[in-house]
Amino acid sequence: MPRYRLTLEYDGGPYAGFQAQDGLPTVQGVVEAAVTAFCGQTVRIAAAGRTDSGVHATGQVAHVDLDRDWPAATVMNALNAHMVKEGVAVLDCQAVPDDWHARFSATGRRYLYRILNRPGRPALERGKVWHVRRPLDVAAMQAGADHLIGHHDFTTFRDLACQSKSPEKTLDIARVTAVGQEVHLVFEARSFLHRQVRSMTGTLVEVGLGRWAPEDVKTALDARDRTACGPVSPADGLYLTGVAYDAGV
Repeated sequence: MPRYRLTLEYDGGPYAGFQAQDGLPTVQGVVEAAVTAFCGQTVRIAAAGRTDSGVHATGQVAHVDLDRDWPAATVMNALNAHMVKEGVAVLDCQAVPDDWHARFSATGRRYLYRILNRPGRPALERGKVWHVRRPLDVAAMQAGADHLIGHHDFTTFRDLACQSKSPEKTLDIARVTAVGQEVHLVFEARSFLHRQVRSMTGTLVEVGLGRWAPEDVKTALDARDRTACGPVSPADGLYLTGVAYDAGV
């Protein structure tokens, strides 16, 4: 069966996460319904990451197996046509080998968290950013984020419902920058624990607001205790922006 790699963009607001759930609107359900409408197949797609309810994506990757060898452009255009009323779009489609897997072939994932840092609430970006009214100290947040880089036991920043076999992960990048009225946090790793990014972000905002010192982030990390984590940031500002694979795939 021909396998296709799909790069997806979506507004997570209207959906109960990526993963299909009975009786609830999900990104996976939307894409699978579009495949059925396109070619009559009932399929189960696989994705690089199962984003939570309300989390957005500009570079989610999934794969789908089809019965017929369609041109990749035909698959992309047909799926988009059948999702025109949904907040989901296929940005790119490529034929890939049948042993390539959107999740298991991935070598890295990148997330962006957007914080609107101004007194006035968002109108145009409502549901797309976390609105923090008080000024954030970006330098202090970066100093705190530096303690998270590397290989650690991230139990403190791991949701209690996380199903990962181990709390140990290697965080390659944790970068905090001011972009106009926004503060952007970028995290890159091979993989993440459930709600790890939102947990780290909420903690770093505590640093930015002056409630925590940068060194407190290391203390929380070393505690290996979920209760040592700061408040978990809302889903609104989180985006899966890219998934890395070996060159040529």
